[in-house]
Amino acid sequence: MIYEDVLKNPDLYDFTVPTIGSPKVLSPLLQRQFVADDERISFSSQVKNIINQIRTCEIFPSFEKAGPRKHIFYKPEKTRVAIFTCGGLCPGLNDVIKGLVSVLNMEYNVSDVFGIRYGYKGLTQSSSFPPMALDIITLDKIHNQGGTILGSSRGNQDPKEMVDELTRLNINILFCIGGDGTLRGAMAIAKEIAERNLQISVIGVPKTIDNDINFVEKTFGFETAVQVAAQVISSAHSEAEGAENGIGIVKLMGRDSGFIAATATLANSVVDFCLIPESRFNLEGSNGLIESLAIKIKEKKHAVVVVAEGAGQELFGGEFANNDSAENVLQKDIGGLICEEITNYFSRFSNSVSIKYIDPSYQIRSVPTVATDAVFCYQLAQYAVHAGMAGKTNTLIGHWNNFFTHVPIELATGQRRKVDLDSALWRGVLSVTQQDNYLN
Repeated sequence: MIYEDVLKNPDLYDFTVPTIGSPKVLSPLLQRQFVADDERISFSSQVKNIINQIRTCEIFPSFEKAGPRKHIFYKPEKTRVAIFTCGGLCPGLNDVIKGLVSVLNMEYNVSDVFGIRYGYKGLTQSSSFPPMALDIITLDKIHNQGGTILGSSRGNQDPKEMVDELTRLNINILFCIGGDGTLRGAMAIAKEIAERNLQISVIGVPKTIDNDINFVEKTFGFETAVQVAAQVISSAHSEAEGAENGIGIVKLMGRDSGFIAATATLANSVVDFCLIPESRFNLEGSNGLIESLAIKIKEKKHAVVVVAEGAGQELFGGEFANNDSAENVLQKDIGGLICEEITNYFSRFSNSVSIKYIDPSYQIRSVPTVATDAVFCYQLAQYAVHAGMAGKTNTLIGHWNNFFTHVPIELATGQRRKVDLDSALWRGVLSVTQQDNYLN
């Protein structure tokens, strides 16, 4: 796990945040407690680890603290800003867009804010959609709707062409709202900008409903996803309980990490089996899922299974896996495989089961945020604007040890964050489901 790697080899990880140049413009923000660049947030929250790192590390592993700076790099009246959303939908996209525009307009008096249509495609010559002028008045109610008013897309575009477009639009700050692939694209744009010695800041707002960005403890949309998923699990339980030998199967998002499945299971304790990519399982055999389900059916007359979309991919053997336009591996349908194997198993014994298979992924992705998520979206947007105006670049806004932080994009995109099987989260799942008594 990345946490243990940093504790063992902290000097191998670079927490340095790049900047465009020295900030010399007095901030227009009034009555604020400003943050200095030497204010840091410790990577580790445990005292014994901190003491050990102080004794042994050449460079203490810590994040630059996010927040407003007393001096900023850009003059607000001459600043032009672009915002885009990229990748799959996620609750909170419109909240973040509105938050960015609100802080730019009302706190920094930046009036030239533009929305790039349909992600990175909007920064290419092939795009037929001109940028949208954005202001807080026209965006008044967008937080009440799901999706993104700017549109989104997947795919790789040429960084040189995108920087050409940013230059043509005279953009000073680019806010990139997206997940792992989007952030890697933002890093490529920032690199091209640096090679041309341009003064354009690139700031990421990490968007992944799966909550799997490294060095970021929490991403927006996750709490909403868990709440809606927990409601879907209740429906699956009602369906299973209301049928003879009913089995409710809910497939949730989680291509590489099972945070949504695990957290939703812990939030709704009717689940009998929670299957995530980090924990392998068998379908067949005395300790396999199918025979374990048979035991559960005999005991309870019904059962509920929650499975993350990336779980059990090894069960498909050497079948060829396709990639989507963003080069993400397209996962095989583990939910469909489980349904098929359950049907085959029980038919051999002339036992009838009633399978209720629910895949609510697109429903969850497109809903508006719950209140706590909406607050978090605004805070992320607020800190992103502070970072951009201060001249930070190639950096995203993270959340660590209950503080907002600046995280170099390269550090965050090295690998995906995973569920720690020794963590309180997964131990809680095992306590709720007691699935370790059946699966092995």
